[in-house]
Amino acid sequence: MTSNPPPPANSLADHELASVRQNLDLLRSQAQAGKVDLAFLTRQIDALSDVLARVEAERQQRKKEGRFQALYNVSRLLGSSLDLQVVLDQVMDAIIHLTSAERGFLMLRDDDGGLTVKAARNLDQKTLTSDHFKFSRTIANQVLDTGKPILTTNATEDPRFSAQASIIGQALRSIMATPLRARGEVIGVVYVDNRMMAGLFNEDDLAALDTFAGQAAIALDNARLFSETDQQLQARVEQLTQLRRIDRMLNETLDADKAMQITLEWACRLSNAVSGHLGLLQGDPPHVRALHHYGLEPGAEPPELLDLAYPGVKQVIATGRPLTLDSGQPVAIVPINRESKVLGVVVIRHAGGEAFTPEQQDLIERMVGRAAVAIENARLYAAVQAADRAKSEFVGVVAHDLKVPMTSIAGYSDLTLMLGGISERQQEFLKRIKDTVKRMEALVSDLADISRIESGHFFMDETRVSVAEIVQALRDGTMTQMQQHNHQYVEDIEPDLPDMHIDYYRLLQVLTNLVSNAYKYTPDGGTITLRVRRAGQRIAFSVQDTGIGLSSEAIAMLGTKFWRAEDDFTRSRPGSGLGFAITRSLVEQMGSHIQIESEPGRGSTFTFDVAIAED
Repeated sequence: MTSNPPPPANSLADHELASVRQNLDLLRSQAQAGKVDLAFLTRQIDALSDVLARVEAERQQRKKEGRFQALYNVSRLLGSSLDLQVVLDQVMDAIIHLTSAERGFLMLRDDDGGLTVKAARNLDQKTLTSDHFKFSRTIANQVLDTGKPILTTNATEDPRFSAQASIIGQALRSIMATPLRARGEVIGVVYVDNRMMAGLFNEDDLAALDTFAGQAAIALDNARLFSETDQQLQARVEQLTQLRRIDRMLNETLDADKAMQITLEWACRLSNAVSGHLGLLQGDPPHVRALHHYGLEPGAEPPELLDLAYPGVKQVIATGRPLTLDSGQPVAIVPINRESKVLGVVVIRHAGGEAFTPEQQDLIERMVGRAAVAIENARLYAAVQAADRAKSEFVGVVAHDLKVPMTSIAGYSDLTLMLGGISERQQEFLKRIKDTVKRMEALVSDLADISRIESGHFFMDETRVSVAEIVQALRDGTMTQMQQHNHQYVEDIEPDLPDMHIDYYRLLQVLTNLVSNAYKYTPDGGTITLRVRRAGQRIAFSVQDTGIGLSSEAIAMLGTKFWRAEDDFTRSRPGSGLGFAITRSLVEQMGSHIQIESEPGRGSTFTFDVAIAED
């Protein structure tokens, strides 16, 4: 049993407020009747005074908490943008929200030593125009000159400022102003006011404003330094931004042609080139064959071999170093290097007769250097994909071609047994041949399934299937083998299960493989249990055994093609190491995955689920 924590000491409980209201109603009734109990009235006034004091304490606490939250928000906002005006507006909005000021101004010291308004916002988070820049310049200038904050709860009655024209003319009352300090100097002033209310601000508000001003001063100083940086630095920042964007584009693709196209296009665009080519080393003897072009004029014939079309390409290939040719039309030739190996070159022609600047050359080299990894990875990935497709096709062809001779071997074995006239030992040999052919047929079938799955030519023929139908077929297909091992077979089927939407034969194949593994890897006399349960909108199947179990390392390897555990018991059982890989792939095709619970010496449980057929 839990209990709610007690409310804070200053928190007003509902029953206290209800009591105050009730007593006030009673006093009202006494007053109307002309029979006021003075002692009762005094007690209620004291109680009401206490309530008001606690309300004020709670308000101050919430205000203090709001300051911390606002300061946190401002700290986050200051790092979210390099746009000076955006940051200033966000800071001003937070300050006005915190202080409940009617208006706020951020002013910076100008070249003449005066103040220039850089941000002006009101309580509605609207930017004030210069027509509304009416505030106490006396107070702002005093803060700028002295470097000390100023607070006045009612400027119209404050002897320091009441005679000022701006105070009188605008009837200014609550005002706070604090300096903006950066690197030990006052660079500006933060000013907030309220023309309607007196006593709106206090010393805590001024301290919070001063803290905010410290954060704003850092942002302002950084923004000013950034804006005062020369154009070369700004261009460099833009280049780095573009390079990061290009990195993302290159990392998002494993298509070699797309990676090369991105590389060439951006290398030309970032260096203001009019045209360019990208080629890779190919053939024997090797030549740099152009694969992509940029900026070709309509009707122009692109060069086929860059090492023949452009002097200097052979030198770049030989040295692995970039080269710039400035005669006539400036051309930059940059090698595509990967681990001290030249894969190809990028050739870029500059506009007119203007030579490439050192910055442009450096940018092109950076661009090509980043792209070399992506291009090589894409080419390796394409080679792996091609090899994998060739392997899958080879396995599919071999599996198909093996079926005919295996059928012939099995057929001639059956025919020889039928004709008779052979000894018992010869009959035993023929039966072994048939058993071997059956194992080969199972292996070939597994290879064919693996080939179809990996090549993407594996399809499900989904129909409406009843649980009872699939369980019966599983029992009929595996009972003989389980009886040969003296296993006990248990079915735990939830009643009234709905039909499934699934490929009948593939589901039966999955369950048969799991049950087959269960009775193969369970010592004779064990128990095999099939459980079927409804799990939401799916039917969950579990196959449990009391066999040798699996270690966590073995579970991690399970499903690796052709892998089998090294223990003597597993090696004594027939198998190719493909069955579970196929089973797992089939289950994934069904929109599920196999969950494995196992412990060495205590058996295993394999669970998956399939979709329920819609009515």
